[in-house]
Amino acid sequence: MKRYKIKIEYDGSPFVGWQRQENGESVQGCLERVLENIFEEEIVVYGAGRTDAGVHAMGQVAHFDITKKDLETYIIKNAINDHLRPHPISILNIDEVDQTFHARFDAIQRKYLYRIINRKSPLTIEKGRAWHVYKDLNVEKMKQCIILLEGKHDFTTFRSAHCQSDSPIKTLDEIKISRSEENIYLGFVAKSFLHHQIRSIVGSIKLVGEEHWTIDHLEKAFISKDRKQCGALAPPDGLYFMEVNY
Repeated sequence: MKRYKIKIEYDGSPFVGWQRQENGESVQGCLERVLENIFEEEIVVYGAGRTDAGVHAMGQVAHFDITKKDLETYIIKNAINDHLRPHPISILNIDEVDQTFHARFDAIQRKYLYRIINRKSPLTIEKGRAWHVYKDLNVEKMKQCIILLEGKHDFTTFRSAHCQSDSPIKTLDEIKISRSEENIYLGFVAKSFLHHQIRSIVGSIKLVGEEHWTIDHLEKAFISKDRKQCGALAPPDGLYFMEVNY
């Protein structure tokens, strides 16, 4: 048996999310079906993170085992990409790894990017690829939120009611917020995240940028540990799983 680590890019728009589900096509399910067709054996794909419906990935990582065939990695990569058409999933890289490697449990850091396009005019090319915010955003005030949120905290306020994590306590290693013309980028780095944590935080930071909330309002909502105090959940369109470090 051989274990392979793959780096995956995908457009999350047509999928119900990463995780295999009965209510629609998932990225994991699509990959498993393709691998089973190629190698004629049952194969389970383990991902580094479970992205929600509509969330995209530039650097999702996964692993799987093959028992029946011994092929060069480039042949496996090309075969998977050929069979994935027309699904918007691409295998960017594949490596043979040790049997002890696990895409999820060995990850020491995950990086996400959230994109906002801040303009009056509707989106065309970028529709479904970013959160379109009409009202002018004050990025300098948004940046002031970083000091409140970085570090180890109880993130109950920014946690989905359906989150399966054992604890609401997480450590955000780094948050970066920048602007380039109409594009606003929010980067998040941590070992792991709660369900909907990033989208909940972005939704609240956006209210500060609109000057609908003050920094004090955000702080009170954060320390309240009350999900009802959170801003509206940011849409999945603007969220990208960028990178995993091992």
